[in-house]
Amino acid sequence: MAPIVSTAIISRRRVFRFSRRMNLIAGSVIIGLLVAVALLSLVWTPLPPAKMQIIHKLQPPLAFGLLGTDQFGRDVLSMLMAGCWNSLSIAITAVAIGGTLGSISGISAAAIRGPFEALLMRICDVIFALPPILSAMVLGAFLGPGRFTAITAIAVFMIPVFARVTLATSLQAWSRDYVTAARAIGNTRLTISLRHVLPNIISQIIVHGAIQLGLAILTEAGLSFLGLGMAPPAPTWGRMLADAQTYLALAPWLAILPGLAIAVTVFGFNMLGDGLRDLLDPREASR
Repeated sequence: MAPIVSTAIISRRRVFRFSRRMNLIAGSVIIGLLVAVALLSLVWTPLPPAKMQIIHKLQPPLAFGLLGTDQFGRDVLSMLMAGCWNSLSIAITAVAIGGTLGSISGISAAAIRGPFEALLMRICDVIFALPPILSAMVLGAFLGPGRFTAITAIAVFMIPVFARVTLATSLQAWSRDYVTAARAIGNTRLTISLRHVLPNIISQIIVHGAIQLGLAILTEAGLSFLGLGMAPPAPTWGRMLADAQTYLALAPWLAILPGLAIAVTVFGFNMLGDGLRDLLDPREASR
């Protein structure tokens, strides 16, 4: 009976390990392909994304071009490729800025504690009360719609997200024996934060960043849908969805294709985040 039970446990562990690897592999492949398409769009697209050919407007896929044309005769495939670069570049830049500032704030609050930690949490509560869409509308009123407005709105919302995660994980690290030993030999709080706390929480920051990239893609698409993203004629997936509303019955592919691109991108980042968490988190590995 014991060999049967042990064999079942081993087989379940193998299935679990395989599923963890599949999450990481699938997410890496999806995001890798999207990044390759985004970089390719900088040097080549089937047609210029902004080129209008009214005589070929609303052509279905394969009738004119691989994925058809929109209401202005623009090539949908070229617009999707260019939109991939615009959406990814905005999302990655915003998460990088917000993640860096939020992580620094969280690590600093864990080291200093006291009023600084309380003040940081109250600031985070205030920012959480203003969703990125509303923040972008306020910024758009002063700066006008564009790449900077979208990046700023998303980055501001990401700062408290990373600050809270980093603060919680940093406080756990400060309670460990190796930090106590470092304090006993006279290391300053800055030295402990950089040499002992940060290396032990960096994997969790990376995992959280990968997951937040999916949310950033959705937020960027929402901002572009409302006209608060990049200004025309630069294509973005969100604006393609907004422009397709009028032609849903006549040309449904104009909404299906960018919507599918957004869904696949978010799915890829979520899979990548889950795979990285299972790979880098020792608690998940021990299970």
